[in-house]
Amino acid sequence: MSKLRRHLSAGITNNVETRNLNDLKVKTGNLYESISIVGKRANQINISIKEELHSKLEEFASHTDSLEEIHENKEQIEISKAYEKMPNPALLATQEFMEDKVYFRKSDDELFS
Repeated sequence: MSKLRRHLSAGITNNVETRNLNDLKVKTGNLYESISIVGKRANQINISIKEELHSKLEEFASHTDSLEEIHENKEQIEISKAYEKMPNPALLATQEFMEDKVYFRKSDDELFS
């Protein structure tokens, strides 16, 4: 398992949990700003996971155009299944936000952490 997947999915379940919106609002003072920050972080996580998955699956890519040579690779299937079992990037981002692991700032250079 890669460092990224191990780091991101440590202690986080795949199940969606209800969150108190006031807890999200407390972090920035504005609920919509908090949700925007979580959404942007979820996009970053999603991009990094996709890049890692594609780099691993490229190892199995066949560079021939012959349809006869297409076959199932069990290692490739196992890698894909492992990534499918990972928590949703939005869940990971929300968890990071609630644990103050996300750095963010306002555009007027007022810093938050």
